[in-house]
Amino acid sequence: MKILIINPNSDQEMTRKIQNTADTFASGRYEVTCVSTPGAPSFIETYEDQITAAPGMISLVRDHQECDAFVVACHCDPNLDVLKEITRKPVVGIGEASMKMASMLGHKFSVLSATEYSIPSKEVLIQKYHLERSLASIRVPEIAGTEEERYFRAAEEAITEDMAEVIVLGCAGMTGLDKRLQRKLGVPVLDGVICALIIARGLIEYGVSHSKGRQGHVPGS
Repeated sequence: MKILIINPNSDQEMTRKIQNTADTFASGRYEVTCVSTPGAPSFIETYEDQITAAPGMISLVRDHQECDAFVVACHCDPNLDVLKEITRKPVVGIGEASMKMASMLGHKFSVLSATEYSIPSKEVLIQKYHLERSLASIRVPEIAGTEEERYFRAAEEAITEDMAEVIVLGCAGMTGLDKRLQRKLGVPVLDGVICALIIARGLIEYGVSHSKGRQGHVPGS
């Protein structure tokens, strides 16, 4: 079993962090490789960033059809629909995977966002996935403190003030914080990279993928 994780940006350090998380979780049970997107910006924040990353992401999927599934490792799920369109293999976005899984683990979930600017796109995504009733809040941490301290405070406020029962890490760059925060908070904290791998592997093993029933010809197939 081979799963390709696509980091939609060009940040090599983030790609390494995602790869480390994936390797630890897979534990040799299957092959998983994370790659950066050629020609993409260093961070995906705006709709323009998403469009800029699209050609490279499309090329990665078309050039790696030997893989059994693909994961898009950005919480705004950039270009997810077009990637599903061009392949018959499962394509899983970490945003969709983590938020839908969160809705199964509690009445309400909160998303921790890396920047204020990305909140509107997350709100649009939540509406697209019909998760409005399950959303408690989207919170951006304060600037002061270490990364873990900042996100802990934001998550704690989401739990105490917004009645969140599950916390979703809203950026692939937050990977690795989940268990440390979960131990402190006492509620489930979801890393989208892991959530997407769980779903991708399950789809592969079950032998199902996105329906092409109303799509017709799949470009490149």
